[in-house]
Amino acid sequence: MTQPLRKVVFPVAGLGTRFLPATKVVAKEMLPVLDRPLIQYAVDEAVDAGADTLVFVTNRYKHAIADYFDKAYELEAKLAEKNKEELLGILRGILPRHVRCVFVTQPEAFGLGHAVLCAAPVVGDEPFGVILPDDLIWNKGKGALRQMAELAQAEDAGVIAVEEVPHEDTDKYGIVDASPISDRAARIKHMVEKPKPADAPSNLAVVGRYVLPGNIFRYLSETKAGAGGEIQLTDAIENLLKDQGKVLAYRFEGERFDCGNKVGLVRATMHMAMQDPKLASVVREFASKHV
Repeated sequence: MTQPLRKVVFPVAGLGTRFLPATKVVAKEMLPVLDRPLIQYAVDEAVDAGADTLVFVTNRYKHAIADYFDKAYELEAKLAEKNKEELLGILRGILPRHVRCVFVTQPEAFGLGHAVLCAAPVVGDEPFGVILPDDLIWNKGKGALRQMAELAQAEDAGVIAVEEVPHEDTDKYGIVDASPISDRAARIKHMVEKPKPADAPSNLAVVGRYVLPGNIFRYLSETKAGAGGEIQLTDAIENLLKDQGKVLAYRFEGERFDCGNKVGLVRATMHMAMQDPKLASVVREFASKHV
C-alpha cells in the first residue's frame, strides 16, 4: 500500500436510537461536542491524514450532514456585512477548499461492511480510510488516522485501530489475534466478530478507524451476512487475511471517546472543555461544587 491516503469513507446511515428523541430530527453525527458536531472532529482527522475526497455513506432521510458542509451564502453575506470576521473565518474553515464531499446512499441498513461497499464506485481500487464518527479520538499531535496512514505506507499493509477492552466486553467488538512487530503495531493472524469472552483470542478490540486496500471491496462483495444478520467488515478482512493479505493492528496515540452513547458524549464534552483555558476553570468549579 505505497499510495498516499486520499479518500476517507464515513458510514453515517445509522439512526442514532440511543439519543432519541433528539435524533428524531438531528443526525447523531451532528450532535455537538462543545460548539462543533461530532462529524467535524472526524473530518478534521481525515484531512489531517491527507484526504481530499470525503465519502459519506448515508440514508435517504439524512440531509443535515450535507447541509452542514454546503456553503451558507446568505449567512456568510450577513456576517461579512456586519464585519464578523472571526465567525466568518470559522464558517469558511469547516472544510478546506481543496477537499470535496461525495454523498452515497445506503438503501438498507445491512451493516458496516455493506456501508463501506456502497462507497466502492467512488473509492475505486486505491487504499482508503474509514472513520466511524461515533468514535471521537483526540490527540495533541498527529491524528489517529494519520498515524495509521503513515504506518500503512511504510509497511505496505492495511491498518486497523485497536485498543484493549475488558475480557467480559469482547462480545461487543471485533477482536484480533496478532503478533507484535513493534511497541504499537502487530500483524493480525485472525479476526472474529463479537466473540463470547470464552472464545475470544485476545482482548484487543477493533475501534472506529481503518486504512484498507482497494481490493477489500472484492471480499466485501463476496461476504455473506454474519453476526447480527449483517455484512460485517471484520468478516471481509478475515477473508483477506486467509488469502495472505497483510493487515496490522495498531494501538494509536490518543484518547478514544465512544460517543455512540450518552456517557461517552458527556466524557468527550468534558474533555474538550478542559482543553479550553476559558472553560477549564468553569468545569473545575462546577465539579468541585457538585461532586
